Amino acid sequence: MSRRVVITGMGTINPLGNSVEETWSGIQEGRSGITKLTRFDPELFPSKIAGEVKNFDPSDFMDRREHRNMADFTKYAVASTVQAVKDAGFYTDGKLAYDPESVGTYIGNGIGGFEVIEEAVVKLYDSGPRSVAPMTVPKMITNEAGGNIAMKYGIKGPCITIATACASGTDAIGAAFHAIKYGEIEAAVAGGTEASICQLGFAGFCKIQALSTGFNDQPEKACRPFDKDRDGFIMGEGAAVFILEELEQALRRGAPIYGEISGYAATCDAFHLTAPDPAGKGAALAMKRAIRDAGLKPEDIDYMNAHGTSTPTNDPIETLAIKEAFGDYAYTLKISSTKSMTSHLVGAAGALEALISVLAIRNQYFPPTMNLDEPDERCDLDYVPNHGMHGKINAVLTDSLGFGGHNSALVIKKFEQ
Repeated sequence: MSRRVVITGMGTINPLGNSVEETWSGIQEGRSGITKLTRFDPELFPSKIAGEVKNFDPSDFMDRREHRNMADFTKYAVASTVQAVKDAGFYTDGKLAYDPESVGTYIGNGIGGFEVIEEAVVKLYDSGPRSVAPMTVPKMITNEAGGNIAMKYGIKGPCITIATACASGTDAIGAAFHAIKYGEIEAAVAGGTEASICQLGFAGFCKIQALSTGFNDQPEKACRPFDKDRDGFIMGEGAAVFILEELEQALRRGAPIYGEISGYAATCDAFHLTAPDPAGKGAALAMKRAIRDAGLKPEDIDYMNAHGTSTPTNDPIETLAIKEAFGDYAYTLKISSTKSMTSHLVGAAGALEALISVLAIRNQYFPPTMNLDEPDERCDLDYVPNHGMHGKINAVLTDSLGFGGHNSALVIKKFEQ
């Protein structure tokens, strides 16, 4: 059995805004959510900028009894879910639109409550084990975002947390898509979340020289995917969440339909802990398989939202992978990295980029790759530099590549009955 899966609700908290509307406005404006660090004093760190969530009050989305025992990554996930559930009309008068046992929760997350770990370690070494807060473990473990979402709405189907580094959000959406497609469940809450902007997180990524250090005085210029002057990614935080439903049931209940997920695939490079396969074969295979899973040809894809991290290593290898997956059509395909505006949300990156892809289809608009002033000679495709444009978009491929060699890709289509 193979069924169609549609998107009926969306929500997000991210550096561009705390709603879908604010996020899309930022994308159309080419606005950057990257600013100087405020979460802690960055004086001792080589990188001093980040994509921080701004003006976020969890009490706007849940009462204090709920969020006081949540780490930031869980707060972002629950707040995004509240938006998506309301958008879809998925929960009214204290009741889900489906049998709770037929609904799943699939959330991607790379690290968990990083700031909770940091705080606990400081207390442990400063004041001993008795000073560690009793909620340390329940707040920090990665499955708590999904667990809190399921408890809030009484969702009793599978509650799955996927941790595949920067591919986590894409893999969570893909897993939910396949579970609905093949009849395991009828609907799902699916997405990704991350909150790793803390001293420990920054120190770790700085130590492996992954973060940008050359644009500390111009944070909005720092993320430069495919540009010759790129020098590292910019750490971000936030979440993006979807409501996914089997098509016929979504139609019967009159749900809004924003798009259709039609393909997903994941592969592993089996090459290196942090570096991608230099030939990009694993990433290309994920793209090819996702397109095949969607029943499409490479030429049917109108737009690609690339992983595009703005690191010296990723961008040319991802370009090779795109050429391998799309052949000569790669030179015609419009591609962009919206991380140039949002920063890199790590485990939430793929979910946010899937959301932006849906909005690109809905608005028939190719988002730009900002700060692409002089392309790296190895990055010679059409990355929609600096200015977005309107055009026909029926199908989008979005890919995510993570530490450990994780590669995943989703195909999202314009909904047609």
